Amino acid sequence: MAEILVAKSAGFCFGVDRAVKMVRELVEQGAKVCTLGPIIHNAQMVERLAAQGVRIAQTPEDRLEGETMVIRSHGVSKDVFDRVALGPYADATCPYVANIHRIVEEASARGDTVLIAGDAAHPEVCGIAGRASGVCHVFGDKDSLVELLEKHPELQENPITVVCQTTFNSAKWKKCQKTLKKVCTNAKIFDTICRATSLRQAETEALSERCDVMLVIGGRHSSNTAKLRDICLTHCPRTYLLETAEELSCEMMEDAAVIGITAGASTPSEIIKEVLMAMSEMENTIQTVETEETVEKSFDEMTFEEALEASLNSLNTDQKVKGTVLAVNTTEIQVDIGRKQTGFVPYREYSNDPNLDLTKEVKVGDVLDLIVMRTNDQEGTVTLSKRRYDAIAGWDKIVEAKESGAVLEGTVTEINKGGVVVNCEGVRVFVPASQATATRMESLEFMKGTNVRFRVIEINRGRRAVGSIRSVLRDERKENETKFFETAEVGQVLTGTVVALTAYGAFVDLGGVRGMIHISELSWKRIKHPSEVVNVGDTVEVFIKGIDAEKGRISLGYKKPEDDPAAVFARDYAVGSVVDVTIVSMTDYGAFARILDGVEGLIHVS
Repeated sequence: MAEILVAKSAGFCFGVDRAVKMVRELVEQGAKVCTLGPIIHNAQMVERLAAQGVRIAQTPEDRLEGETMVIRSHGVSKDVFDRVALGPYADATCPYVANIHRIVEEASARGDTVLIAGDAAHPEVCGIAGRASGVCHVFGDKDSLVELLEKHPELQENPITVVCQTTFNSAKWKKCQKTLKKVCTNAKIFDTICRATSLRQAETEALSERCDVMLVIGGRHSSNTAKLRDICLTHCPRTYLLETAEELSCEMMEDAAVIGITAGASTPSEIIKEVLMAMSEMENTIQTVETEETVEKSFDEMTFEEALEASLNSLNTDQKVKGTVLAVNTTEIQVDIGRKQTGFVPYREYSNDPNLDLTKEVKVGDVLDLIVMRTNDQEGTVTLSKRRYDAIAGWDKIVEAKESGAVLEGTVTEINKGGVVVNCEGVRVFVPASQATATRMESLEFMKGTNVRFRVIEINRGRRAVGSIRSVLRDERKENETKFFETAEVGQVLTGTVVALTAYGAFVDLGGVRGMIHISELSWKRIKHPSEVVNVGDTVEVFIKGIDAEKGRISLGYKKPEDDPAAVFARDYAVGSVVDVTIVSMTDYGAFARILDGVEGLIHVS
C-alpha cells in the first residue's frame, strides 16, 4: 500500500477564494453576474459558476444591461478598470496584486522605470504593466534580465522600481535579485511574490524530493500550477498534471511506495477530494478511517492531508440518507433529511446529464436516495449527492451484469478517438471503437445521444468498466437473419438505410439484417466511389439479387432496369430520329458522338 502525502498548502489561495466567494455572494443576492475573463484558471469551477448563471465577458463593453461585472483576482490595467467602472462592478483583485498596482503607480508618478519579473502574456502581469504611466519592461528570468540591461544601459544608472508576479518562481526570483543588486545600484526591489505561493513552491519542492510519483492537480492554463509541475519534475520524473479525477490511472501509481499530491492556487478542494477518492478506489492506495464529525474539525485542527482524507468518509455506505424535496430551482434542490441541518443537492450532483432541467425533473414532495458529501455545522447545511448514490448502486449492477452476461442499456454521452462512453445507471462505461458498431467501417459520429444496448466484457481497477455494443448487435442480427431468410426471395423489393460505405459498395440495414449493394449495381454509368450516388443515413429502395443463407450474405440491386441507357435508347429513339449529340472522340475513320449517357454512336468519315 502506497503512502500518500498531501501538501498542506494545496488548493485555493486567499485571493482566489475571495474572488469565488464574491461571485457566489452576488449570485445569492439575485444579481446578474458576468466576470471579465474566467474568474479563475480552473475549467471545472468556471463550469459550476456558469451553471449558476455566471457569464464570461471578454471586454468591459461585453457587459449586458443589468449585469454586475466582476474583476478577477489577477487585476486589470488602469484603462480597463476605468471602462469597467462605467457600470455596476465588483473588484475581486487579490490584495497582494492590488499592492503591486500601488507600488507601480507611485513609482511611475515619481519618474522611475518599472521592471516586472513574470510572464508578459499573463493577465496579472498585463494588469500590473497597465498601471505604469511611464517606461515599463517585463523579463522572464535571469537571462532575459541580463539581455534587457545590456539593451538599455541607462537602467544601470537611472532610478528603477522592480516588482514580480505573485506566482513567479522563487528560485528564479532570487537569481534575478542577485543580478539586480550587482548591476543596478539605484534599484528599489520589492519582493511581491505571494507568501502563499512561496510556501506552496517550497513545500512542493520538499515533497517532490521524497516521492516516487507526484500528482499536480490544477488547470493546464494556470501559471502557478505549471510552475508547481516544473518544480516537481526537477526532483521527481514521474510527475503528472491532472485537471480532474477522471484523468487518474493505475499506471501512474504503479510500483510507487510514496505518492505526493499538490495543487495550484486555482484548484477547488472538491477536485482534490475527488482525486483522493479515485485513488482510494484503486488497489494499493489510501484507506480512510475518520468519521463524518471529524470533517468540520479537520479544517481548523488537523493537517490538510488529514482533512482531505476525513472528508472522503461522507461517501461511505452508512452515510446514505433519504431526502424529501422542499424546494427546487435550476441550480440546486433543497431537501429535508430528518436532521436539524438543511440539505442541498447541487445541480452537478443530481445527474451526469449537463442538459437536465431540475425544475422539470424534480418536484416538491419527491423522495430521493442521497449520499452525504459534507456537512457545515456553522451554517447548518449538508451537501448531498444523488449522482454518487446512483453511481454506487449502478456499479453493483455493472458488476452483476459482467458475471451474468446480462444485456444493459445506456446513453452515449461522449465520443473520442478510442471509442464511446456510455452512461448506465450513473456509471461511465467505455466502449472501444472496435466494439461500438456492428462493423469496423462504421462511423461513430452519429452515436452521441443515442440509446444503446451492451454487455460488460471487462472490469478494471478503479471502477472502470469496458463494454461491447457489437456483441449485442451480432446476437440481434443472427436472430433477425433467421427470420429474414425464412421469407426472403430473389427479386423482392425492400426499403433500407445506408449504414456504411466502402470502396467496393454500400451496406444497407434492412431492419436488423444487412445486405450489400456492389458499386457496379449503384449506377449505370461508371463511378469511382459509392458516395457519388448514396451517403450514410440515406433511405434507399433496393431489390434482392442473391441470397446465401449459409454464409448469411445478401446481394442487393439498386439501379433500375428501366434506367438502363440501352433500354432508354430503344424506347425513345428510332431509325431516322434527328438528335443533338456531343462529339467525344475522333479517329481516322470517323467521329464518336454521345447520344445520351451510356450510349454512343459512330459518324463515319464518309
